[in-house]
This record gives sequence, structure tokens and C-alpha cells, in this order.
Amino acid sequence: MSAAGSLARRLVGGFDELDRRIVRLALPALGALLVEPLYNLTDSAIVGHLGKAPLGALAVATGALNIVGWTAAFLEMATVSMIAFRRGAGDDAGAARAAGAAYAWSVGVGFVAAALVAVLAVPLVHVLGGHGAVGREAVLYLRISAVGLVFLLVSLAGNGHLTGLGDTATPFRIALVANGVNVALELVLVYGLRTGIAGSAWGTVGAQVVSAALFALASRKAAVRPLRPGRPELARLGRAGVPLTVRTAALGLALLCSTAIAARLGTARLAGHQIALQIWLLLALTLDALAVPAQVYVSEGLGRGDRAAAVLVGRRTLRFGLVLGAAVGVLTIALAWVIPLVFSGDPGVRHQATIALVICGALQPAAAAAFVLDGLVLGASGYRTLQYAMLASLVAFAPLAGWTLADHGLGLVGVWLALTCWLTARALILGWRWTRGHWGLTPAG
Repeated sequence: MSAAGSLARRLVGGFDELDRRIVRLALPALGALLVEPLYNLTDSAIVGHLGKAPLGALAVATGALNIVGWTAAFLEMATVSMIAFRRGAGDDAGAARAAGAAYAWSVGVGFVAAALVAVLAVPLVHVLGGHGAVGREAVLYLRISAVGLVFLLVSLAGNGHLTGLGDTATPFRIALVANGVNVALELVLVYGLRTGIAGSAWGTVGAQVVSAALFALASRKAAVRPLRPGRPELARLGRAGVPLTVRTAALGLALLCSTAIAARLGTARLAGHQIALQIWLLLALTLDALAVPAQVYVSEGLGRGDRAAAVLVGRRTLRFGLVLGAAVGVLTIALAWVIPLVFSGDPGVRHQATIALVICGALQPAAAAAFVLDGLVLGASGYRTLQYAMLASLVAFAPLAGWTLADHGLGLVGVWLALTCWLTARALILGWRWTRGHWGLTPAG
């Protein structure tokens, strides 16, 4: 045990203290996570009232952009673990250099991603099933959105820096401001200036610029400010990025395939799938708020050499997650016939969205377990464990997804049951590895 004392020893005497620590970190994280899906829902509502084709185009373009964002998410995920681990070990200088490495990587990767999206917009849209009016508007949205990708990735690095320091309140405030700017710009551009889906894309770019600027300012005022990284810090983040990129690419691939399959089932089903998918992101990613304290406190405990603390945090966050997952699932099913009314005036679209939302609600407990376990294994720097679990879960997704692609009669039921198999397999694999202590541990620092 370290001279600072064992986190586990301090907490075992009173679980209420651990609960308070989890809640203090999770609540602002919950707010930040809620803001982004709520904006996406607002975006879908704004564009959805332009017609089925623009909403379908938004679904296709969002699917492609999500792959970019999730692939670059290692900038946030690995940075949280590295900074929290170093802070737990009392190495503030190492934590500062890890933050600097995150910012350096974000700029480089951001420019490459922007160039690729701009150049490959047409083939990307075609692969995702976007044709005709849907395809043209999706390409336009993607090429405009490419302008904001560098700023998006800088924000990911900033979020990782502050969260690793145990500050989730500042990212929450930044998310509120940036997404408020986003909605205001979209309303002016789409409805005021009548720029259509292009106005929606430019509104998002403007918000990404604001977000990056605010994160850069907050990082300069943080308790541990970024320092120029050396080769070891850059290499460490790069090594972590490989399995995490594979992991998030596999995650995005499942959701991307679900959109691509829905696009081949008809415009009404595609639009209904877009509505349900945004609700899923709102609910499932909301549960990811518990993954934040799971990751930070596991990393801090391991930085102190205190494995018992990690096990204790895991038990408590998993319990919270399963209860919340069941609650939001029941609520989603109860509102499945009401929610689609907000997003579309088309009866066919609303019917398809309701079908998907019922299944979406049923899979929430599995989503909660998968998200919390992700945070726990991330905190232990089990990056390869996460990679293998996500690849294996694609095998569970594939049979029903392929069947639905071959037999369109299965419709969105087939698409969403495939997603249920995917999430359940992911939760079972990660749960098995975590409970047996097989974390695939690598040095976080």
C-alpha cells in the first residue's frame, strides 16, 4: 500500500462515501453526455421537417461521420486513463506531458481525417446506400462537415485531459455552450436563410470551433496544464491508439452496417431507424456516465498500486448501471408510440420508428452493462481486451444482420435484434474478463 493510504481501505468502511464519489463525477458527465444526443435529436427534428430525403441524407452522413469520431475517440479514452494513472502515482509532470501528447495527436489526425472525408464523400455515401436526392444531400453534408473535424478532435483531447484530472463539470459547461450555439445557428441557417441541410452542417462546424476554443482555454487554466510531450508520451498514446481504434472502428461498423441495411429497406424504414438510433444514443450513452468514474477511479487506484480499489469501484458502478439500464428501458418502451410524433409527420416513418424503439428499450440493460464494463477495462488499460471483445461481438451481430439484408421482410425488427445480439455479446465477454481479473493490463503511464 502507498503512503497516501489505500482507497479501498478508506471506502470499505462506508459504501456511502464511494457512492458519493461516483455520483459527483458521474452527474456532470451525464449532463455532458446528454447534451450531445439531445442536440442530435434536435438536429434530426429540424432536418426531418424538411422532408424524408433530407432526414435520410442526415442518417447516411451521420453514420459516416460517427466512424471518424469513434475511430479518433482513443484521444479521449486513453488520455483519461494515462492522466488519472499518473496523478494516482503522484506524477503531475507525466500527466501534463500526456495531455500535451493528446493535443498533438488531435491536430495531426484531424487534418488527415478531414482530407479523407472530403475526398471520399461520394464513395462513402454510395457504400452506405445513399442514392438520388438522399445521396446528393449526404455528400454535401459530409464535405461541409469535414471543415470541423480538426476542432472536433481537439475537443476530444481536451475532454480527456480534464476528465483525467477528475473534472467533469467543465466539459459539461462547454458542451452546453457549444451545442446551444449549434442549435441557434441551425435555426437561423436552415429556417431563417433557407439553406437546407447545408445550414445544418455549417451550424455543427461553428459549434465545433467554439468547443475547441473553450477546451483549449480550460486546459491552460487546469490544475495540471499540458506540457510539450516527448517521444515516449507520443509513442505511448500512439500504441494505445491502435487497439482502441480497432475497437471503436468495430463498434462504429456495427452501427454503420445497421444504417446501411436500413437504407436498403426503403426510405421510410431508413428515416424510422434514424429516429430510433438517435434515441438509442441518448439513452445508452447516458448510461456511459457511469463509465467515467469507473475509468478514473480504477486508473487512480492502480496508479497507487491498489487493485482492491479497482474491484470495489467495479462492483458499485455495475450495480448502478444495471438498475439505471432497466429504468430507462421501461421508459423507452412506454413512450415508443409517442416519441416519433416529434420527429416526423409521415405515418409510415412513425410506425417504423415505434417498432425499433420497443426493441431499443428492451436492450438497455445490456447496453448499460457493456458501457460500464468498457469504463472499468479502460481504467485498467486493457485496450487489447476491449479490441478482442468488440471484434467478437461483431460475430454475434452478423447472422441476423445478414438475414435481414437477404430478406427485407424482417425490416427494422431484424436490424434491431441484430444490435441486441451485438450488445449482449459485448457485455458478456467483458463481464467474464473483468470478474476473473483478466483485464489484459498494460501500463497506463
